[in-house]
Formats: sequence, structure tokens, C-alpha cells
Amino acid sequence: MNTKQGLSTAELVSDLSAQLSQLVRSEMRLARLELAEKGKRAGFGAGLFGGAGLMAFYGGAALVAAVILLLTSVLPAWAAAAIVAAALFVLAAVLGLIGKNQVKQATPPTPEAAIASVRTDIDVVKERARR
Repeated sequence: MNTKQGLSTAELVSDLSAQLSQLVRSEMRLARLELAEKGKRAGFGAGLFGGAGLMAFYGGAALVAAVILLLTSVLPAWAAAAIVAAALFVLAAVLGLIGKNQVKQATPPTPEAAIASVRTDIDVVKERARR
């Protein structure tokens, strides 16, 4: 039995299968490219963030030394150092808890454009199947 365009059902199914395979491969390529681009940006940003963190660490160490030296004018050196160390540990605990909560709320990186494209493709296929 031939359809309006003169193609048999088997030919149409074969053509659909080939087009679907090509579509899936194209969507996979898009997802791979999108994730690669995000990975490059994340790596570069992480490197810059690491450099900034190192400089902040050195600045913080100098500031801690200054605070300890300031406190030695009214306390013994060991007491000044112990007080500053305790304050730093409390600050580290607070920042650690805040960081843990932020990581929990973060969503995993996903290829959003590829997912949207696949959803659009599925909607188009469903719409054409209804006709």
C-alpha cells in the first residue's frame, strides 16, 4: 500500500529510523559541546578563584599577625595568639557550615540547551504523529 507521496510504509519507517538516529546523534553532539564549553569556563574560573584565594590567605595571615602584635601590648604573647586562633576557628566553623549549605543547594551542571532542544524535538514528533 502506498502513501500519498508514493512511499511504502516500510520505506517511511526506514526513513523515520534514519532521521531519528541522526537526530539523536546531533543532540548528543550538542550536549557534549555544551558541557565542554561549561567545563572550560569552570576550569579557568576555578584557577582565577584559586589565585585570589591564595592572595587573600597571605593578606589574612599578615592581618592576623598584626592583631596578635596589637594584643601583645596588653596580654602575654601566648594569650594573644590563643585568642586570635580561637576566633579564627569559630569563623572557620561558621564559613564551613554556610559553604556546606550552599553546596547542597547547588544544582548539578546540565546541558540545558540540549535538553530544551530534545524536548522541542519530542513535541514536534508527537504533534506530527497526531496528524
